[in-house]
Amino acid sequence: MSNRAEILWYALEWAIRIGALVVVPQRRSANATRAWLLLIFFLPVPGLLLYLLIGNPRFPAWRAERFKALQPFFAEAAERLARHKPQLDVQAPIANLATHLGHMPATSGNTVELIDAYDEVIDRLEADIDRAERFVHILVYIFADDRVGQRIAQALGRAIKRGVEARVMFDPVGSHHWRKGTLRLLRGQGVDVREALPWRLLRDRSRRDMRNHRKLFVIDGAIGYAGSQNLVAKDFRPGVVNHELVARVTGPAVAAMEAVVRGDWCLETGVFPDQPVTVAPATGDAVAQLLPSGADYRIEGFEALLVWQIHQACEHVVIVTPYFIPDEDVLGALRTAVARGVKIDIVLSAVVDQRLVNLSQSSYYDGLMSAGVRIHLYRGFLLHAKNVGIDGRLAIVGSSNVDLRSFQLNEEASLLLYDAGSIARLESIQSGYLAASEVVEPETWRKRPLGRKVAENIARLFNSLL
Repeated sequence: MSNRAEILWYALEWAIRIGALVVVPQRRSANATRAWLLLIFFLPVPGLLLYLLIGNPRFPAWRAERFKALQPFFAEAAERLARHKPQLDVQAPIANLATHLGHMPATSGNTVELIDAYDEVIDRLEADIDRAERFVHILVYIFADDRVGQRIAQALGRAIKRGVEARVMFDPVGSHHWRKGTLRLLRGQGVDVREALPWRLLRDRSRRDMRNHRKLFVIDGAIGYAGSQNLVAKDFRPGVVNHELVARVTGPAVAAMEAVVRGDWCLETGVFPDQPVTVAPATGDAVAQLLPSGADYRIEGFEALLVWQIHQACEHVVIVTPYFIPDEDVLGALRTAVARGVKIDIVLSAVVDQRLVNLSQSSYYDGLMSAGVRIHLYRGFLLHAKNVGIDGRLAIVGSSNVDLRSFQLNEEASLLLYDAGSIARLESIQSGYLAASEVVEPETWRKRPLGRKVAENIARLFNSLL
């Protein structure tokens, strides 16, 4: 390389480094900022190329414009839901914050069933589709063309023959193993099927790993499902059986689910809702609120609410998630809560399906246990359920993991439950998780091999690049 070329290359590298100091810190956590700046400082050109590929945690401008145009639709849905405003006391600030974050208010008059049996969810959903009279709208991360997907597709086909509208939107990355077969299967039944966040090379400047991770199923605006379960066989991974948790809801809260599903349909198709959502009449005494979150929203809603509620906790917090990669805000809230005398139990899965994620989350165990947090590993199944219980006053069931991806990159949906009956049911389920789990003992954990510790720290660095 000539002296002139060397000077130009040297200038290019420093231009990249200086530019990174301006661009990288924008809307990014401190950990992610440090990781990106270190990478770009030592490897400017490869770091820049990687940053251009996966470094922008934002949707393209056209999607932001569509989401903005949807705000009157969401506002009208919220106004209709507000007619079912519950009488809340200590939980009122939680509901107010969730309304600000996700635009959907809390409602009374619901019936909520928490279903933790995988096959029962599929059975109930199929039966509800078979009773549908107006429409079935499904938004899901994974829709497979296996035996489970075929059952639901056939039920949708039967509904269409009765004159029922059937729409399905699935994530093409989450469903990539089955994508082509699923499209053929659903189209063969006459279902109007679309892909969420498809990769558009010329139009889409967002990261390919920004995904729609929601699982929302709505029937006739009267029945809604929210939780962690996809439409795929529970043993779709060899040697791994999933254990999930899903809330089946009837009553006014279903309208919020329908608004979010119809909004996501509009974001992908450009076809705006032609009529407002219909709010179902009261069916019970459960108080529920849907909190949608994701890069469409100005604030990381699920994380903001979770961190605040951990800081507000007085007695006991139980967090159940398969993927746990916290940022400094979550870690600080957990440490502070323990220091205030709050009992913190985090339930993770002993069965591993994503090796890199498991290594990264394992790197946090020692620090958490030193602070007084108890780590439990659920045996026998991949505990894919995502739920939180706090002080017997708040229960959360949904699709969001406690990790950087769910906080910042994925579109998620969490159902907040405020009534004593729903909270008690979740606490009972969580007690079952704890009883079926093995507590990680700090002294034993610290004796793990050095190679494992090094692998954990490397994996942790990679996850900071989110």
